[in-house]
Amino acid sequence: MPELNLKDRKIKTDKKAFVMGIVNATPDSFWSGSRGGIEIARRLIDEGADILDLGAESTRPGSRYIDAEEELDRLLPVLKEIRKISSIPVSIDTRKSSVMKACIDEGADILNDVSALEDDENMACLCSSQKIPVILMHKKSTPDVMQNNPVYDNVFLEVNSYLKQRVDFALRSGISNDKIILDPGIGFGKSAQDNICLIKRCGELAEGKFPVLMALSRKSVIGFLTGKPVEERMAGTLAANIIAVERGASFIRVHDVKEAVDSLAVLRGINFECCR
Repeated sequence: MPELNLKDRKIKTDKKAFVMGIVNATPDSFWSGSRGGIEIARRLIDEGADILDLGAESTRPGSRYIDAEEELDRLLPVLKEIRKISSIPVSIDTRKSSVMKACIDEGADILNDVSALEDDENMACLCSSQKIPVILMHKKSTPDVMQNNPVYDNVFLEVNSYLKQRVDFALRSGISNDKIILDPGIGFGKSAQDNICLIKRCGELAEGKFPVLMALSRKSVIGFLTGKPVEERMAGTLAANIIAVERGASFIRVHDVKEAVDSLAVLRGINFECCR
């Protein structure tokens, strides 16, 4: 079963993958059901999330980055309230070392960086010194333009090559290999066919040497496959997550925690019965 070494403890789950619940302290994230603060966090904890992913800078297609002060004004009140009620591991979705440092000081455990440590030259050193896990994600360009006709010669080879380069950088920066997680960046500068390829081959990234996080929840690729608007993509998301876990994903980042937990319980139960 999946394990992850945090700075001061090891976490495990009896599921086939960690369930990471999304808490967006933003006014403009693409799925309104994830927007909010402690009330969303409390619900996701009660529903069985293993990790909370807290973000305050929307990276949906067409969005624009915000400054560190605004990001912290949104993040810290929520993080402080979470820490009053729970010791659940919290990842912070940020590209800025100043934001991450302030969040670590308030009890955050994991960095989720859509820039894979590229956007802030101080981020890798911070994560190394603090001994926290890092999620390295691939994206093409920036959110405001990333979906303007993205083109790859071979999407898997290009994404895989990039992530391996960022792993090498992280290791050279002193981040230990047991604290590196890879994310192919579904929807971040990819067509629907690109996303489908990456879902099918997610366990092959970096030759399977590092755990993989898949963030598929209600994204456009689910809409492409089902023909449904974002409000009606839960069933499609559950199916895609199960496929990703069966293909090698160790983390699923989701809006609908209760349903994700149930689907993984069924997967585990059926696999267990088949092996008896």
